Amino acid sequence: MRILQLVDSLEAGGAERMAVNYANALAKQIEFSGLVVSRKEGPLVKQIDAGVSYLFLNRNRVIDFKALFKLRNYVAIHKVEVIHTHSTSFFLAFLLKLLCPSIKIIWHDHYGDSEFLNKRPLLALRLITPFFSGIIAVNQKLKVWANGNLHFENSIYLPNFPSEEKNGRAQTVLKGTSGKRIVSLANLRVQKDHFLLLEVAKKLKVSYPDWTFHLVGKDFEDAYSKKIKNLIVEFNLGRTVFFYGTKQDVSNILNQSTIAILTSKSEGLPVALLEYGKHKMPVVVTNVGEISSLVRDRENGFIVVPQNEELFYNSLVLLMENDFIRINFGETLYKTVLENNSEEVIIKQYLSWLQNNKRK
Repeated sequence: MRILQLVDSLEAGGAERMAVNYANALAKQIEFSGLVVSRKEGPLVKQIDAGVSYLFLNRNRVIDFKALFKLRNYVAIHKVEVIHTHSTSFFLAFLLKLLCPSIKIIWHDHYGDSEFLNKRPLLALRLITPFFSGIIAVNQKLKVWANGNLHFENSIYLPNFPSEEKNGRAQTVLKGTSGKRIVSLANLRVQKDHFLLLEVAKKLKVSYPDWTFHLVGKDFEDAYSKKIKNLIVEFNLGRTVFFYGTKQDVSNILNQSTIAILTSKSEGLPVALLEYGKHKMPVVVTNVGEISSLVRDRENGFIVVPQNEELFYNSLVLLMENDFIRINFGETLYKTVLENNSEEVIIKQYLSWLQNNKRK
């Protein structure tokens, strides 16, 4: 098989990480694995394996003929059979399909606001999806949505999976006290609900002032980011909540942390949660997307309803006060990820599904 991953950027987001993860994993198993980035490179370029063929298109507009023909030539030279297009890169894949009708297009739907699908624009997708051979959804809600709203039957739910970190030299030194650090791997986006995190931090500052929060993820310097920073000043959290931006040494950061959290109000299956599991981190997370398929409350973590400050705070305190629970949750979550969300398990399902598509 000859498969190409297509993604808009290599910023450190979930869809972008999975494009790299698929390209790297497939390079070990198929004839050709490529990765094409259309609009913008980013820090994840350092995570691409040597066995992956890489191309940057430098696409500057919605319909960019130079980029489109560059992609067509690349596909022809490498005899690509399947374009696995991630998130919003589906439109470029559609344009390529018009030029190369024999190519198969698989769309990977990473839509982050899966709790608010009624707000999602439909027209463009309904026009384009008949040209797709299959849809991969990052949670069951998106699969049901594709079947019902796009009238697309050949869809599959495939969970995200973690990968080995490359070029992740230990550079970041977390502030705060060792053994009392709470980490959150989440870009500063509305669906990640950092406001819940700040409300919990405000309460914790009074009852457990030695514990600190460490936020790792891209700062888009937009209105959401500004509001977060204003609240930190208003709540007097300057010595309780710390920002680090985008980082490549995630393993190093998690090794310095005691508890990991996600405060999202909407998700698919966050790659951050898989990283937590891989590093045996005890977690407190919200019950959105496919998180409950991985985290079982009080068995391998605490899972609470979103936007509930009191429940989140109480769960966090239980972890902070009990070393045994922390160790037990971390070990059990690690085993869960290994059994259900490993690279080997997901890639096997993926290739089997693609082979069935080829026979149709």
